[in-house]
Amino acid sequence: MTISQDSSAPLVAVVGATGNQGGSVVNGLEESDKPYRVRAFTRDASKPAAQALAKRGVEVVVASLVLENKEEVYKAFSGADSAFLVTNYWDHGDKERETNEGKLLIDAAKSGGVSCIIWSGLPSYTKLSGGKLVHAYHFDSKALVTEHGRQSGVPFVDLQAGFYDTLFFLLPFLLQKQQDGRFAIPMPVTSTLKMPMLDVARDYGLWARYLLELPTFPDGSSIVAHGDYLSVQDLTQQLAKATGKEIVFNEISMEQFKQNLQAAEIPPNVEEIFVDVWLGLADFGWPITTTTEVLPRPTRTWAEFAKITDWSKALV
Repeated sequence: MTISQDSSAPLVAVVGATGNQGGSVVNGLEESDKPYRVRAFTRDASKPAAQALAKRGVEVVVASLVLENKEEVYKAFSGADSAFLVTNYWDHGDKERETNEGKLLIDAAKSGGVSCIIWSGLPSYTKLSGGKLVHAYHFDSKALVTEHGRQSGVPFVDLQAGFYDTLFFLLPFLLQKQQDGRFAIPMPVTSTLKMPMLDVARDYGLWARYLLELPTFPDGSSIVAHGDYLSVQDLTQQLAKATGKEIVFNEISMEQFKQNLQAAEIPPNVEEIFVDVWLGLADFGWPITTTTEVLPRPTRTWAEFAKITDWSKALV
């Protein structure tokens, strides 16, 4: 269906609608056979992405969702029936700011009268590690927002995004050419580590739609959105098959991983984040909580993503 203009259709307020996750949520609602109205927020309504949303029938509201604009943020959610909330640590690299802005979004959505909130969170590696892994800042900040949401009194679900499929060509240290001409996926984890792979643009919003359309909203749940769940060894083999390239998985030491980050010119403040994230993956894994079988349509598997993707710039 298209985005509804019928005032009787539920109104979903979507943060980040011009980005990956929020944009996927809009797509997920649009493909549903149930009618939805959608309100999206932007700092600049003249941006092509915002104009494209408006042409699709989305209510585009100009609002800067930051602490300095608290009154404006509260008004932005007025009359919404439900909300999808997301923050982007990488916009500013400030853990405290992300925490406070996430809490602001929850408080504003509650004040606006929503009946449920879907929040894009992550687990706290500081808590999981007993205080050993303290540099996965965006994990901890999002986890603090999750705690706030669960205490808000509004039915609340933490919809975590799995590992973006696209990261394999966006992060140069994940896929490297070796001296022997082969390609490798070098990680400081075992080959049996299972990863929840996600084509975020296509499938993250499908999980949000699934949650909104359940007979009972699963308050208090944490769900990992994914399209496929497979070991890094299987991931490697499927990528090799799809591309016709010889690609191997290399289990490397953390010291070698750090050297790879430095060779890729990852800044030190970001390097410490990646190090703790991969230490966390090695220690805790990345378990899923719900299988894709519950969803209203099939997700895109990693093998399917690998097959349709242009890898020419990554595999050179």
